[in-house]
Amino acid sequence: MKAIILLATLKSEDRSNTQVLVDFFGEFLTRQQIEFEIIKLVEYNILHGSYTHLDKEDDWPEIYQKIVKSDIILFATPIWWNNHSSILQKCIERLDEVFDIINSGEDSPVDGKLGGILVTGDSDGVEHVTGNIANFFCSIGITIPAYSSLGVIWEGHSKDSKKTAAQLKKYYKDNYSKDAQSMAESLAKALK
Repeated sequence: MKAIILLATLKSEDRSNTQVLVDFFGEFLTRQQIEFEIIKLVEYNILHGSYTHLDKEDDWPEIYQKIVKSDIILFATPIWWNNHSSILQKCIERLDEVFDIINSGEDSPVDGKLGGILVTGDSDGVEHVTGNIANFFCSIGITIPAYSSLGVIWEGHSKDSKKTAAQLKKYYKDNYSKDAQSMAESLAKALK
């Protein structure tokens, strides 16, 4: 079993709430014998557009191939103004070509793959963000099993918070281990 995690933090440095949550959740995927690769999107050149291949060179076609070859596709995003991050929106727009393929009568290249959602924020919006991403997944053929989202809303995520990665991970461990375990188990069970 192979998962790809599109990490949509806007921060290039290591200390990102969403990156720490992804690292935390990765431990639970490993316990379920699910291999995973984290694609930290901010480190790639992803152009604006609604097709997989554009006239200009960018990194999206390589990322797209990894998505197609994976069994599980996880979107990990912070909440900004009640929405997922702008870099994740860019990826959703680039995946619009999958919807075009479906509309042309062909099978979706991601049909039957499993989807999951990881979200961090400091006040609200996790249900809205999760719902939007789940709707997108369903529209392009990605199956969302039960318990396949993990949303953490906490004032410790605020933009000006000085929480260290160790403090964030401890908070996740103390409060979200059961949820992370349920999500990883659900994804593993759905693939069997």
